[in-house]
Amino acid sequence: MEAAFFDLDKTIISKSSSLALSRPMYRAGMVSRGQLLRGAYAQLVYLLVGADEKKMERLKDGLLALTKGWDRQQVEQLVQDVIIEVIDPFVYQEALDLMALHREERRRVYIVSSSPEEVVRPLARHFGANGVIATRARIVDGRYTGELEFYCAGEAKALAIKDLAARVGIDLEGSYAYSDSASDLPMLEAVGHPVAVNPDRDLRREAEGRGWDIREFRRPVRLRSRIASVATRPRNQVAAGAVAALAVALVFGWVVLRSRLAGRRRRD
Repeated sequence: MEAAFFDLDKTIISKSSSLALSRPMYRAGMVSRGQLLRGAYAQLVYLLVGADEKKMERLKDGLLALTKGWDRQQVEQLVQDVIIEVIDPFVYQEALDLMALHREERRRVYIVSSSPEEVVRPLARHFGANGVIATRARIVDGRYTGELEFYCAGEAKALAIKDLAARVGIDLEGSYAYSDSASDLPMLEAVGHPVAVNPDRDLRREAEGRGWDIREFRRPVRLRSRIASVATRPRNQVAAGAVAALAVALVFGWVVLRSRLAGRRRRD
């Protein structure tokens, strides 16, 4: 059995999921224009500078404090209710076509992302993926403890892929992996068919030097029109409003965290 492993941001969707989610917050009046711009600037700096292990460790440490005490069911519900709206129309047609092709060729499809599992799982269902490998928070009595069980980034992605392959019998030499970032080199090296998608400068250099396939995805489409018949809708408007408010808190945490990271980099 073979598989295809896809990174999420900049590989399946055309922009950062955290940045895409910040716009509805501003329209709802939950963050100021200045906060939104600072978050966007921090995201831009992060993308231009790159993501080494030190930066990813800072991101992880900052995220922990934001989640403590959150109710798991509320978080899962809010993501289910708003995720398609906030990433539409940022899904690459080329990625959807590739996932469909791999399924036709009897490969399993997995989304592998440093984003929280609660965000990645509903997206994976809409993409028709077989499963996900994503960051997992520690939860006790239905609430987040502010700790992580697994941070899905860098070498950890590759180790998780290898563990999955051993458990379910995936032939990694015959499998594919897709990513845009040099931070995912271990993941790309874990398979026989690595593919650089819209690669950053460092990954492009590595891919060219190793003779890897390089692809440019340029056609974002509206996912909602493709999955309208199966997408889950809110059961009542009161519940939807409550989870939307929590969604704002979740995404604002990401925006603020990225701003803090940019400030730390300037001081370093």
